[in-house]
Amino acid sequence: MNVLVTGGAGFIGRWVVKRLLDDGHEVWVIDNLSNSREDNLAEFAGNPLLHEFISGDIKDKAVLARLFLHKFDICYHLAASINVQDSIDDPRTTFENDVVGTFNVLEECRKNGVKIVFMSTCMVYDALGSAPGATGISEKHPTKSASPYAGSKIAGENMVLSYWYAYKMPVAVIRPFNTYGPFQKSSGEGGVIAIFIKKNLAGETLHIYGDGTQTRDFLYVEDCAEFVVDSGYSDKADGHIINAGTGTDITVNDLAMSICGEPDRIKHIEHIHPQSEIMKLLCDYSKAEAVLGWSPKTSLHQGIEKTTQWIKNNPGEV
Repeated sequence: MNVLVTGGAGFIGRWVVKRLLDDGHEVWVIDNLSNSREDNLAEFAGNPLLHEFISGDIKDKAVLARLFLHKFDICYHLAASINVQDSIDDPRTTFENDVVGTFNVLEECRKNGVKIVFMSTCMVYDALGSAPGATGISEKHPTKSASPYAGSKIAGENMVLSYWYAYKMPVAVIRPFNTYGPFQKSSGEGGVIAIFIKKNLAGETLHIYGDGTQTRDFLYVEDCAEFVVDSGYSDKADGHIINAGTGTDITVNDLAMSICGEPDRIKHIEHIHPQSEIMKLLCDYSKAEAVLGWSPKTSLHQGIEKTTQWIKNNPGEV
């Protein structure tokens, strides 16, 4: 197939590109490099199936129109502003990237008969949906626009699904939980595992926002990429919202101890956006299993080991 990946030079995007190339598809990438690096794709530079990398923006309708002349079969739409605090500080940029940009991509997909897989986030969920004792957050749990980032993603989801209902255009909305692994930047707030590993290797203090009792369901990036790609391959995913995670959560305190092992090098600091925090994130991925036949393969221990080794080998790239 001919496949477009928006945001394909980003952390998850480069792994999606890798999976698509491994599967033998013809791939195009567009990325404005605001939160990514072209070097993330360097491994595939000699691959004839990677046809073009465009350093461009999905808000540029002329660039998109030219790109869609390639007659894509699927568009994996990963390009987005992804930082909660940035969205609080500058909501307009997040809205324009995550809502207006998504609309532009949607319109090209509609005009050209292209399936779209829209990358959303577990941060759209209401904390109400993850109360103690819950077996996990399913797609039926309530959502909440607790930040402009969450609000923009929910708006994007609704626009994408409206094209399914109004035009019968094939779409899938996916909500991966906290993804980590090689190529993740340690400067972003979502990259807590990369941040902790890098600080631990440098003998530095690990900082935890709040009291550290908040939990996360950490999904290894290669498992995430498989989920993303499979959502595009499967007609059964069309018109659906689907979660991906491991079904196991861990407190940030326990995560820090598992990486560092030295309580004296762990410090709690004031939370930067407590109003947007979700205290318990535990994924119910049973729908992904039923619809896609997908389940995670990598344990948190295995994933941390792989990520640690990669950071050791690539200290300047994190």
